[in-house]
Parts: sequence; structure tokens; C-alpha cells
Amino acid sequence: MSEGTMQRAAQRDDRAQQQMRGKRLSRVLVCAAAVPAVLITAACSSDSGDSKDKATDSSAQQSAGGGTTPSAGASASVQAAAYQKLPDACAVLSKQTLTDLVPKDTSGKKGGSDDPSSRTSCSWSSLDNNGVKGSQFRWLNVSLLRFDSDSTRGAGDTQAHTYFVQQVKDSASVAGAQNVKQLPLSGTGAEATAVRYDLKKKEGLFKQQTVVARVENVVVTLDYNGAGLAGEKTPDADALTKAAESAVKEAVGAVASANGGSSSAGSASSAPSKSASPSKSASSSASPSKSATKKN
Repeated sequence: MSEGTMQRAAQRDDRAQQQMRGKRLSRVLVCAAAVPAVLITAACSSDSGDSKDKATDSSAQQSAGGGTTPSAGASASVQAAAYQKLPDACAVLSKQTLTDLVPKDTSGKKGGSDDPSSRTSCSWSSLDNNGVKGSQFRWLNVSLLRFDSDSTRGAGDTQAHTYFVQQVKDSASVAGAQNVKQLPLSGTGAEATAVRYDLKKKEGLFKQQTVVARVENVVVTLDYNGAGLAGEKTPDADALTKAAESAVKEAVGAVASANGGSSSAGSASSAPSKSASPSKSASSSASPSKSATKKN
């Protein structure tokens, strides 16, 4: 092969190699240009996933924290209870009232309670001892029970109404009660009923008065009984009932005053909410009137 021929062949080889290098460079540049796009796409996909996770975490935290959970929405639909606290049961009656009802014990004995803001009571026991001439006995107990509004149990006033009805029923069905009478009262909170009966005991004949009143979401139960012992005259039932009714009005007024309202016992009070369901647990609670009877 001549020198010229070999030179032309070498030149062809050089051009072929340059073309091949050019093609490879083009492919590298195309790939290099494609890499940022892939990275950007991957980064966007990653951000999108993080956003979804963050949104999910935020939603879970909001639910756990009670932000807009179903229970919170249900609670918001129940009307808030009107009264948030109770007065001291031993201070709901004036000194003069106590002197008239239980002259020998005007200080009272406070009942035990796990939560004084929801349940409180006080009792007085008076014995006017006249020796061989006999004695006059009086026993007084005031119990106050407050119900909070709850999405499960319903509005506080509805729960209180259910308990009120049960209290009246229990008071009228005490074992051994004779001559039972129920007397609806007006001008005492939202609703009130007096239950009176006779109860024979070994000490004598007791005249029992139980007055149950509801004011908003609070139920007041007042038990008052009297007896003439050792031959003393049996007290007049009408007089005892009148005294008990007057005392309940005072107690109802004290509940309103404790919550910044008017102390007028006859003030108008809202009817139980029809939309809320009554509490079964309240109606099954132990009756203060029954326990009061057992103490005597």
C-alpha cells in the first residue's frame, strides 16, 4: 500500500473516531441535561409525600387534642348548664328559719361529699327535752345535687328533671308510710312537690315532710320530720309542711345567689331541654329521703 493511500485511510479513521466521540458527547450532554429534570421530579415527589404526611400528622394531632372531633361537636350541641356551683348546704337557711324548725341545733352537721360543687348536704337534730312531761323532736336535712350538661347524658336541666321525678316517687314509697299525700307547689324554682306521710316507730308517731324542688340543673331535697315523745303531743302536720315549704324556697334562692343570680325563690326557671336525653344514672341514685328516714 502506498504512503498516500495509508495517509487517506488514517484520515478516514480519525474522522470516524471524531464522529463517534461527537455522538458519545451528545449522548452525555443529553443525559446530563436529563439528570436535573429527574432530580427535580424526584424532589417534587418527595415534597408532595412529605406534605401529605404532615397533613395526616396534623389531622391526627388535632383529633387527639380535641380540635374538631365528633365528641366536641356533640358537646357543643348540648346547652350549657345554668348553674356551675352549689352553696354550702349548712348556710342555705337563715338563722331565724333554723331557730323555728330546729331550735336546739342551729349549727348543723355537714354531710360527706367527694365533690362539693356537685353534691352537698347538711342535717340538724333538735330535741326539746321536758323530762317527764315529754319531749319534742325535730330532724331536718337539706341535700343539693347539681347536674352538668354532657353530650352523652344530655342537658343538665333535663337530667335534674329526671332525678326530681325519681326523688318524688321514692319519697312517696317509703316502707311503712301511712296517709301519703303529694302536694305540687308553685313559685318554687322550675318545679316542686311536697310529700307528707305518717311513720310509726317505737319512739312515737313521726310526721314526715319531704319537699323536692328543681331550679335549672340543681335539685334541692329537704326532709323535715317531727314527733312528740314520751307522751308529748304529736306536732301538727300542716304546720310542719308549711315550715318545710318555706325553707325550700330559701334553699332554692341560695342556689341562685351562689351563681350570681337573683335570690328570689319564685323567679322563672327554664323548662328541661326536650332535645337532650335524660340520665338513667341520676334516676337510679340513692334517695336522700329514704336514707333520711332510716336515720330516725
